[in-house]
Amino acid sequence: MWSKNIVNFIGCDSEYEEADIVLYGAPFDSTTSFRPGARFGCQAVRAESFGLETYSPYQEKELTDGKVFDSGDPELPMGSTEESLRMIEERCAAILADGKLPFLIGGEHLVTLGAVRAAQKKYPDLAIIHLDAHADLREDYLGVKLSHACVMRRCWELVGDGSIWQLGIRSGDREEFRWAGEGHVQMSPFGLQDAKAAAEEFKGRPVYLTLDLDVLDPSVFPGTGTPEAGGVTFSELLLALLEICGNAQIVGCDAVELSPHYDASGVSTATAGKVIRELLIALANKRN
Repeated sequence: MWSKNIVNFIGCDSEYEEADIVLYGAPFDSTTSFRPGARFGCQAVRAESFGLETYSPYQEKELTDGKVFDSGDPELPMGSTEESLRMIEERCAAILADGKLPFLIGGEHLVTLGAVRAAQKKYPDLAIIHLDAHADLREDYLGVKLSHACVMRRCWELVGDGSIWQLGIRSGDREEFRWAGEGHVQMSPFGLQDAKAAAEEFKGRPVYLTLDLDVLDPSVFPGTGTPEAGGVTFSELLLALLEICGNAQIVGCDAVELSPHYDASGVSTATAGKVIRELLIALANKRN
């Protein structure tokens, strides 16, 4: 399982034994409800990451100063959602068991459920901070409970009321917003201004951070399966992520829903790569 990936994310060249953070991908989009293609996101962002520098002028730190290992992607069976989730959970659990921080690159958002299952087993008091355009709180989508439109509802079933804070939400059906408003989750719609408050709310608890990249405005990030107008800028997202990483005890993380072929310019993939670089640096800095 722990051979180096053939094409690593830039700067993620540490050996597994010495690494603090372990990258792994989930090339899966079998439940995508609109435009498929997120299965290609993890490999595209690795390949395009070599257009980036390893140095962050935002944080004045080098990615190579941290210890990150890229373990590649499990070969997921596209015909079986539950088996794919089991394999993601298994990979995440193995990383957690070795005292390392798992960082998942998607894939569609349902892949988060596999990672959260593993994290919640290790940390029964797990909390989740969720950045997204979509609430993802449906009980089912077209009768299917394992869908990227339902992923946060399935995560809520694991962590319970008061353990999820959603940021940037600007889309969902009426029932999702009503259900959230009944106290099941904390929702800060439209923007990321409550990022620091969310981190401080869960201070002292282990936190899983899940980032659906479509929280970005489609003018910034068109390469995604379900674009939603009214999103945030790269600078707003970066500020929020740095506030969360600086104030929360992150034990697992993901960045999902890049569908690279919907943006022939490559800008969306480059943006995803830069977000991942900044997250890796911030998380490595917190662990050192």
